[in-house]
Amino acid sequence: MNLKRKLGIFTAAATLAPLGLFVLPAGTATAHGYISSPPSRQAQCAQGTVSCGSIKWEPQSVEGPKGLRSCHGGVGRFAELNDDSLPWRATSVGSSVTFTWTFTVRHVTANFEYYVGNTRVASFSGNNQQPPPGLSHTVNLSGFSGRQKVLAVWNIGDTSNAFYACVDLQIGGGGAPAPTDPPTNPPETPGGSWASGTAYTAGSTVTFGGSTYRCLQNHTALPGWEPASTPALWQPV
Repeated sequence: MNLKRKLGIFTAAATLAPLGLFVLPAGTATAHGYISSPPSRQAQCAQGTVSCGSIKWEPQSVEGPKGLRSCHGGVGRFAELNDDSLPWRATSVGSSVTFTWTFTVRHVTANFEYYVGNTRVASFSGNNQQPPPGLSHTVNLSGFSGRQKVLAVWNIGDTSNAFYACVDLQIGGGGAPAPTDPPTNPPETPGGSWASGTAYTAGSTVTFGGSTYRCLQNHTALPGWEPASTPALWQPV
């Protein structure tokens, strides 16, 4: 490439940059979310219950094409979510289970689906609207017993993608016993200054950047989820 052509390309780029006219690659939906209660597999990773890879830092990011039946949503770096041999804790429940979603950003929703194996056990319409800050679904699992893996799917309304979360349950009780040894890094007591790694419950308050915030949803704080930047999780007081 001769010098004149190089200078021409540089000049064009310099002219377009202030106008924001560079073409960026298409991204995935800006919404993110996962099931926090009963703790999904990615929630257990975030809480340190099971040793995981990068999903530990972004449990809300299991996003893939609609129509999958996998815990990792087809995302290779989250493949451990599909590994049934890992020590996932199964929550003891009765025949009716309430699943609670945590959203870091809410997005137009087609529907929510719940599967046990290849059987769809429940579906809830999103009416192509944003979900509320706190959202729970009660699902009847009376046709199942013992240890089961429930796949929850959040189908986005204006993209071809969905978010996936697998929840391990012991239906009828008898789930894995609670650990006898304290965790290596026990969660900090909610309150005081906001801190990553702390488990917060709805209604608790923290200070951040000189302001006070009230928690809207139960969640474990992660880097990037600061109160000032996650209105779905925190509300200024």
